[in-house]
Amino acid sequence: MSKAFTKSVLFQFNKIFRRLKSFVSHHAHPPPSPPLPAPETMTAAADVTVCKVEGGLLTSPSTFPYFMLVALEAGGLLRGLILLILYPILLLGHDHAIKVMAMVSFAGIRKDGFRLGTAVMPKLFLDDVSEEVFEAATAMAGDRRRRRVVCVTAMPREMVEPFLKEYLAVDAVVAPEMRTIRGYYTGLMEDDGEVMKRVDMDEVIGGDDRVVVVGIAGIGRSFHQLFQNYCKEVYVATTESARRRRRRLHPRRYAKPLIFHDGRVAFRPTPAATLATFMWLPLAFPLAVLRTAIFLLLPFSLSVPLLAALGMHCRHISHAAAGLNLFVCNHRSLLDPLYVSAVSARADLAAATYSISRLSEMLAPIRTFRLTRDRAADRAAMQAHLSSSSSGGCGGGLVVCPEGTTCREPFLLRFSPLFTELGADVQPVALHSEVGIFHGTTASGWKLLDPFYLLMNPSPAYVLQFLDPVAVGERRGGPEVANEVQRRIAEALGYACTALTRRDKYLVLAGNDGVVAVAGNDKSRGN
Repeated sequence: MSKAFTKSVLFQFNKIFRRLKSFVSHHAHPPPSPPLPAPETMTAAADVTVCKVEGGLLTSPSTFPYFMLVALEAGGLLRGLILLILYPILLLGHDHAIKVMAMVSFAGIRKDGFRLGTAVMPKLFLDDVSEEVFEAATAMAGDRRRRRVVCVTAMPREMVEPFLKEYLAVDAVVAPEMRTIRGYYTGLMEDDGEVMKRVDMDEVIGGDDRVVVVGIAGIGRSFHQLFQNYCKEVYVATTESARRRRRRLHPRRYAKPLIFHDGRVAFRPTPAATLATFMWLPLAFPLAVLRTAIFLLLPFSLSVPLLAALGMHCRHISHAAAGLNLFVCNHRSLLDPLYVSAVSARADLAAATYSISRLSEMLAPIRTFRLTRDRAADRAAMQAHLSSSSSGGCGGGLVVCPEGTTCREPFLLRFSPLFTELGADVQPVALHSEVGIFHGTTASGWKLLDPFYLLMNPSPAYVLQFLDPVAVGERRGGPEVANEVQRRIAEALGYACTALTRRDKYLVLAGNDGVVAVAGNDKSRGN
């Protein structure tokens, strides 16, 4: 009887919830009347496409995850919690909700330090771009020219313009700007009228009466006059289910590959996922402390099974070759050398590091070998370390990450050939890591907290593959060997090799070249 009663209650609750959702959706986003065709049937002779971002270009009708990402990354957990608490109010109207979310997310943030639009937001936006709508918007015009694409959005320009122009090659973006006072965002945005006065629409559209303009509408009423005044025809997805059936834009269609992105948040911060994260945090902090203590206080023979019981998964493919002391791997996090040491059962390994904090060096369970970026001095010091290990001295093996910095996406940065000048055969190690909530790397944040954030994930995972050794012969140049090691690791992981360097990464994500001016500074740019 109790089981039947429970099913009955759940059925009635679900019925009420569907009615409430339908009521809110009808009043917040009234359906078009009459229904319009799908974007795929757009006029082939069109020269310009005006495309709404929310509910048009983007598959998801909700903009909450994007503002939550800004709140968490730029403002912190408290600001994110405030935005989450306000979520029920945001269901009452799309355009009003964006203004409220912008106020909570941006108010008090320094304008000069806001790099999320370039460094963090593109990853989240690109994961939500509809391939069907993008193809319809960028289809060839009547004379086989690519259509000019103008994207329209009620979200702040600071959030959306970098991803639209850099990764989708959109020609123009019409969006409100955030107001500022003395270099700080107030949380208030321009209204539609102010944007239309600031933007020369004749220049954006083309300024020629013979230009045929079509529109792809989305959610909300912002800039509706633009569609009415300039578009010959306007198309929309007629139902929410049609939007959900859209395919995600394949990365091959990007104007340039997404290789670098920053930020701590590793998940799409929907309301449910964000709520689950806040519920996890009270457990995450003590769990990370416990895992750290196990890493530091116990030998690998004891710490590895204990950490596995605490949710840290590690799997290795093949074994390290005997007699090799130089391990070369791609860089995923500061814990890379620890996993190599544990899996290879080599407690004598040292990690070659650059610009990590002194506290991190003191707490490291294996020896650290600090590099100075002085090529001659670093080569001499590493050679001495390896020579002492081979002659039975107090040295040991060495783990190096020749990328010089971490890369989250399936790409390998250019390998520095310095390790090929040490005269030792190389043991390549391919590393793959996965996290669920927090990234354990950052380009602009506090490096001291990187391992702690990684350990706060419920089930961080590592996969190690020891590849066939590479002999360093005298007849082969350093770059040739470095490229071969890079290629082997890339093939094992299914990654793509690039010629990009750590300097390229930091110019994109932090606006600097990644060089630390003061040795030992905790807020370093080393990884």
